Amino acid sequence: MPLTALTSTLGKKRAAHLLRRTCFGGTISEIDTFASLTPAQAVAQLFNSALPDPVLPIDPLTGNEWITTGAAESEEFELERYFLAWHLGQMLANGVEDSLKLPYIFRERLVFFLHTHFTTKRSVVGNSRALYYQQALFRLFAFDGEDLSIPAEDPMDPDIVVPRNFKQLTKKLSVDNAMLIFLDGRFNVKGSPNENYARELLELYSVGRGLEGNVPEPEFEGDYFYFTEEDVQAGARVLSGFNVDPTFSNIDEETGLPRGVVRGGTIATSHEEGVKNFSSRMGNGAVTPDADLLQAGNPTEESVLDEISQFVDLIYDQAETARSICREVYRFFVYHQIDQALQDDIIQDMADIFTANEFKLQPVLEALLTSEHFYEAGPGDDDNNFGSIIKSPLDVVLGFMRNFNISLPDYETDLTNYYDFTIDLLGEISIQGMDYYEPFEVAGYAAYHQFPIFNRSWITTNYLTNRYNFVRGLISNDPAPEMREVDVVQFVQDNFSTAAPNARDLIIAISEYFLPSSENLTFDAPDVGELTVERLNYFLQAFLYSPQFDADPEAAWTNRWTNGIDMSTVRNQLANLFNAMLQSPEYQLM
Repeated sequence: MPLTALTSTLGKKRAAHLLRRTCFGGTISEIDTFASLTPAQAVAQLFNSALPDPVLPIDPLTGNEWITTGAAESEEFELERYFLAWHLGQMLANGVEDSLKLPYIFRERLVFFLHTHFTTKRSVVGNSRALYYQQALFRLFAFDGEDLSIPAEDPMDPDIVVPRNFKQLTKKLSVDNAMLIFLDGRFNVKGSPNENYARELLELYSVGRGLEGNVPEPEFEGDYFYFTEEDVQAGARVLSGFNVDPTFSNIDEETGLPRGVVRGGTIATSHEEGVKNFSSRMGNGAVTPDADLLQAGNPTEESVLDEISQFVDLIYDQAETARSICREVYRFFVYHQIDQALQDDIIQDMADIFTANEFKLQPVLEALLTSEHFYEAGPGDDDNNFGSIIKSPLDVVLGFMRNFNISLPDYETDLTNYYDFTIDLLGEISIQGMDYYEPFEVAGYAAYHQFPIFNRSWITTNYLTNRYNFVRGLISNDPAPEMREVDVVQFVQDNFSTAAPNARDLIIAISEYFLPSSENLTFDAPDVGELTVERLNYFLQAFLYSPQFDADPEAAWTNRWTNGIDMSTVRNQLANLFNAMLQSPEYQLM
């Protein structure tokens, strides 16, 4: 298979690469630990499913959660902001025991991926509880290696096994309250179809329109090659009749989470009746109401859910659906550019794994994240995947927190400072170009879908300046830094004490953890390392030569560090070094 497994130990560079792509980066100790593991061992740790459920978001005006009760004193727009601030803490595993932090963060990374795929806009949904429960649905399906098990009513009967996979998630999202609001499913009723969700389900969330840059030409009016307008219309009829449940009391027995309700109560009076026929692009399939689920020939909630299940099954029967989803997975974790050769090779292999495993995402990710291709684009290829993705603003901010192991205020005992801190981080993410949970387009954040720019959309003059300002604001040369700032002297003492006395060794050591291109670095041989001698000397110049006027700057640094003298100069020099390295183009890549 094209996704040949890499069996050697990761080493420092690959370990840092894996953690950047899966966990927003790693601490020094995490990278060192993963460096001694094989990819299979490391990925197995990331997929540890024995994780605690998150502590629910808290309204600071009441000191209690409002998600399950609906009881809050803060205004709704404030609750939405608290929800997003709360989620930043989840993505940093705030309050989670150390042994579970990496899998917990990876799970939240997958929750974020699912949000980029099944897009939602906070301003359109306008309900923090709906947003939370949709995210809880993502969390339930993020690790889908094992199916769901529901205890039978009779203890003598075997438990009910419910599939947990991408296809099942698609079915559940089709009647999710937030999605019913966002794409107008609540307005899709008998005699007045609203096609918004059916269209985006086909075009954005599943089968798609083909490989970007190589989309097949339509052969007739209303043809999108892999689906047609006829299919959008038939799909809208299948999906008709559901409404939002503002009480969040209609619980899906398979997920234990709220879902929408059918209009009409016992009888789904707003659902289009009869058989729904699909085009030849979808194999001339049909969705037929199950007579056993009807009531006196009329549709019920159960019969409508069954029709939706049939429709999603039909979508996933199309070979292009697996390829389309796997392209998004590849772009999120590996690289944005996919040509026909890569599609026929790596993407098809991912799609085959996806299909063979009943559309479970975990086997696909296990194969991808342990492959030679993920780390080095395959043997004999001059290019590789290190530093090939421009960090999103979320990666810049959370990655910095992870790299320096900066802890958030405790959520349960210091809520005010927690929200102050995380809301400030949301602001940093926003001015770098990502309004979290508020993508500009219905297709989501441009970096994950907009051909041919993709992740390059994160970089403009203003956004780049704000990235640099973020780093500059957190690298402290103060002997008593504020809570959110990095004490550079302490950080170097804790993590680079061996290399620290020698300025050149220190630059190389820091590069190995913070920069994706960091192997075989040397100040002596210009064509050996992944960073040029010129680039390393730039860091050295920023570190020692400005604004100092030492006759021998490197010897002066060694003397200051080794003997603990003139520590104000030491702090300034280390701050200059970290600012130079972390405001470099290399640090903007992952």
